[in-house]
Amino acid sequence: MSENQNIEWKENWRDEYLKWICGFANADGGKIYIGMDDNGKIVGVANAKKLMEDIPNKVRDVLGIMVDVNILEDNNLEYIEIVVPPYTNPINYKGQYHYRSGSTKQELKGGALNRFML
Repeated sequence: MSENQNIEWKENWRDEYLKWICGFANADGGKIYIGMDDNGKIVGVANAKKLMEDIPNKVRDVLGIMVDVNILEDNNLEYIEIVVPPYTNPINYKGQYHYRSGSTKQELKGGALNRFML
């Protein structure tokens, strides 16, 4: 498994990753793994159980959508899988529209935003 259009790896959770979730929701959906380094190695997260409660609530409150959040384990290291389905209606993060393109997150602006909204 490698980072691609539908997979993103992050070592720790940061609330700014809500933008990535927004981008996946506006594109073809995808998965974010928290507790994996840039090479795809599982490094684990210490607060996995707390994140299981915090992440779905933040996604719901900020983006207004639902995602599946799962704890996975490998070699006694817990890490988080966030499964984001694609949405047919535009999803915004604090008034900004993000989109997953390749292995990057892009903020839609100008003509690209107009085209997306239409």
